[in-house]
Amino acid sequence: MQKVLLYDTTLRDGAQGEGISYSVMDKVRIAQELDILGIHYIEGGWPGSNPKDMEFFKRMNTKPLKNAQLVAFSMTRRVGTKASQDTNIKDLVKCGAGIVSIVGKTWDLHVKDVLKISLEDNLEMIKDTINFLISQGITVFYDAEHFFDAYRENKAYALKTLLTAQDAGAQAICLCDTNGGTLTSEILRVVAEVKHEIKVDLGIHCHNDAGLAVANSIIAVEAGCSIVQGTINGYGERCGNADLIPIIANLKIKLGINCISDERLKELTKVSHFVSEISNMRVRNDQPYSGVSSFAHKGGMHINAVMKNSKAYEHIDPALVGNHRRILVSELAGKTGILLRAKALELDLSKQDPKTKKLLELVQKLEHQGYHFEAAEASFELLMKKSLKKYKKFFELEGFKIVIEKRSDKKIVSEAVIKLKVKGVREHTAAEGDGPINALDNALRKALKEFYPTLSEMHLSDFKVRVLDEKAGTAARVRVLIQSQDEADTWNTIGVSENIIEASWQALVDSVEYKLLKDKSA
Repeated sequence: MQKVLLYDTTLRDGAQGEGISYSVMDKVRIAQELDILGIHYIEGGWPGSNPKDMEFFKRMNTKPLKNAQLVAFSMTRRVGTKASQDTNIKDLVKCGAGIVSIVGKTWDLHVKDVLKISLEDNLEMIKDTINFLISQGITVFYDAEHFFDAYRENKAYALKTLLTAQDAGAQAICLCDTNGGTLTSEILRVVAEVKHEIKVDLGIHCHNDAGLAVANSIIAVEAGCSIVQGTINGYGERCGNADLIPIIANLKIKLGINCISDERLKELTKVSHFVSEISNMRVRNDQPYSGVSSFAHKGGMHINAVMKNSKAYEHIDPALVGNHRRILVSELAGKTGILLRAKALELDLSKQDPKTKKLLELVQKLEHQGYHFEAAEASFELLMKKSLKKYKKFFELEGFKIVIEKRSDKKIVSEAVIKLKVKGVREHTAAEGDGPINALDNALRKALKEFYPTLSEMHLSDFKVRVLDEKAGTAARVRVLIQSQDEADTWNTIGVSENIIEASWQALVDSVEYKLLKDKSA
């Protein structure tokens, strides 16, 4: 059976994605989670590029990984400097990583126009860097930057750089589609050709600029690569890197390659959402395998078929990757959607039960008003439990007031004052915010935090407002959708009203109540 090793570069390449900035502790937590998942190599960063990455490696020396090996990243030595004297190379040795990944120029365009040196001098830089690191007892992987562009333009020289790295003692060579523009058919052909020339393990590192990073990584494995580089959720510069979530699932389930264990595969969705949370990035609902919509069914015909035979509309069992089937509740799904959702929540309902008809009529009425429960499953769960008298309130609102003040410094400040009754205790608190909804959110959390401390674990990750009847102008009814997440889950809630504050309050309360409900049942 073909052996494939997983190489994660979320902490280095993923951190270059727009909007992502990891603290040292963030990187430690992600590394520990990837270690549990069963990733073989975790690239922790570039010790010579910033103090944060060096600090990360120091921390990790006191927190050894159980399954994965930590890798440090750097480039070949600088022009005109011996590897033994190069600051970046010395920092690699200093950081304590047993494996380093060295990126070198493969494309003659870069050698001549960027480095402005001869082709032979570039080969000497590759050789000298690898020789020195090996002399220090370090294992070296070589990343052939822009390899597919290089191979297309100057095949002979591109191969020469690989052979130089191999002869210098590199244990593995990774072929990089750095610009992310190579088509899958070309990846297949080139990897197969290189496989005949190179004796050490080959790896693949793809970017997603043409939307092909996952496909290119899979085809490279089929052509002979035994190491796959990528990032969790495809985070990375420009359009991102190859997404390890679908890559792992495809290798394991579709190709039968035992890259991680069956038990670890079930953690895939959890890890995807965990890294999203730490990265402060919104969870992609439509992400293959781990997205909340990956196994969601809305149409009545689809729902009917999938319940008779799941293969009718699902390419795998969602439980394999730690996800689950979702039956979206809407006027299109009828009683079937409600009954299946009730079953999932272990609520006793039948098709003949008058409660089912009453609940369906309520859903249809609310959707006519503008509610959209397929996009707000958490709100529907709360609606169902309240309708069936299976819900006990966590708090009661006595009233709130919002004041918006424009100050002399031209700054607009919002303040919310809220009165609640929580576990028999009256709470009267106030909080400011960047806007009225943020102020209301802050005031609500402030009132509840002593009673429900786990609320500190969640945050709102998306907020959408849609006008439902544009012709009504400022009096139009609006729909507010809020996405919330914690380290384990993502959920969506909804509110509808002619008053945007009221619609937001409905969605906000549902979001908080759902968090408390799921924590209580955990």
